Amino acid sequence: AEKAEKEKAGKKDEKDAKKKKGDADKDKEKKVEPLKFDLANRFDRIVRLTVNSSHMADAMLSAKGDKLYYLSVFEDGYDLWEHNLKENVTKVLLKKVGAGALQPDKEGKNIFLCARDGMKKIEIEGSKISPIEFEAFFDYRPYGEREYIFDHIWQQVNDKFYVADLQGTDWNGYKETYKRFLPYINNNYDFAEMLSEMLGELNGSHTGARYYASGAALPTAALGVFYDEAYAGDGLKIKEIIAQSPLTKKKTDVKPGCIIEKVDGVAIKAGADYFPLLEGKAGRKVILSVYDPVTGKRFEETLKPISYGAQNELLYKRWVENCRKKVDEYSGGRIAYIHIKGMDSPSFRKIYSDLLSESSRKKEAVVVDTRHNGGGWLHEQVATLLSGKEYERFVPRGQYIGSDPFDRWLKPSCMLVCEDNYSNAHGTPFVYKTLGIGKLIGAPVAGTMTAVWWESQIDPSIVFGIPQVGCMDMQGNYLENRTLQPDILVYNEPEAVLKGEDAQLKAAVDHLLKGLPQKK
Repeated sequence: AEKAEKEKAGKKDEKDAKKKKGDADKDKEKKVEPLKFDLANRFDRIVRLTVNSSHMADAMLSAKGDKLYYLSVFEDGYDLWEHNLKENVTKVLLKKVGAGALQPDKEGKNIFLCARDGMKKIEIEGSKISPIEFEAFFDYRPYGEREYIFDHIWQQVNDKFYVADLQGTDWNGYKETYKRFLPYINNNYDFAEMLSEMLGELNGSHTGARYYASGAALPTAALGVFYDEAYAGDGLKIKEIIAQSPLTKKKTDVKPGCIIEKVDGVAIKAGADYFPLLEGKAGRKVILSVYDPVTGKRFEETLKPISYGAQNELLYKRWVENCRKKVDEYSGGRIAYIHIKGMDSPSFRKIYSDLLSESSRKKEAVVVDTRHNGGGWLHEQVATLLSGKEYERFVPRGQYIGSDPFDRWLKPSCMLVCEDNYSNAHGTPFVYKTLGIGKLIGAPVAGTMTAVWWESQIDPSIVFGIPQVGCMDMQGNYLENRTLQPDILVYNEPEAVLKGEDAQLKAAVDHLLKGLPQKK
């Protein structure tokens, strides 16, 4: 028996030794040599992988490295695309899968998409997508979470505010002052408000916290009209139909002066709140019962109302067109007008197209309007566009047809500013004035030229901002909290604005006309 036990133990030891040796061999096999990249002439080997210039959410290579999968917006929503690197062929695998993170399985047969609306499994062969259902338990402690977010925001500001001394703010003291309110806050709306109060103690731009509520909502629709506020009878009397609004999309008898008596058969009584009649009806067919006092006729009109966001866009276009007409009227057609809506790429493409259009090139000067611009990052591009200096002309057989630089404005300009300019809409006029491109006209602009980082929290309904990168002038002064004064000070008085007057616009035209040759 003893001998048998020894033999058994010996076999076990031998087996263990073989196992260890096998594991060691496997470790040797697993050893991966470092990758060596051929970096010579690498710039000559750069190739485009996507067929469209569009927003991308994520991308990944197949296990063999022969195919690229990526999420990209093309028409309406994020699609999953496949690009064959060997064949140089691109195709859409699935439409509207949503934005998120892509992760392949070990075999490379499936892709897992982790999106905001859940996790999904995508079978590459057959292009099938299916939701991954799961259940997870989470011990949600909102008071503890808000305390963590509070401490995190305090620390981030302490570490990343654009000046290390936080502009002399007693940040430690304010932490204790505001933290004592946390036990009494039971919702994120109040929490964001309290955070904004604390961040406001920094006396800096781009601070504050926001709460973005989520969940089902029924936004109130808009008809795209102005109502006569002096009308006191039943219904809504139309004063003006906004251009490109629903009532302009087809031939209709509805016109200014008509009275909307009912919405979907529900009468509108004098002084009653009519907004509930349009609740949740944006983009859906609505029947208006209309009365025309001029003809005495009553009729119905079917249309699809728009959202208030869409109506605001139409109102913006209306305002810009009115400004353009006023400049044309004031200048006798000699001066062009452009408005920079935001300091971003779409706005730059718009002003580039308008400013260098055939009609604008025929003008002798331009009013560049930055009023009510919320900012972005466009100062260099705007300054370059407006500061062109003519250095040659094109004259075939004695006929002048143009000048270089062809892609820049070569004639006089001035820039309108107001109290509502913010961030890079402070920075852009600052650059314009500093470089001596033209005169600033309007109201003083608050010093807010600082780059911000908006950070979402672990509860993404809470977002806060840190002004992280301060901008200095060449004298070493931060532009933050440094008011930009216009060269020509003009305020638009509220009473005048209500009458449709624009003293700032008139002053801009008058200034430019003084520098133009007198018409004979």
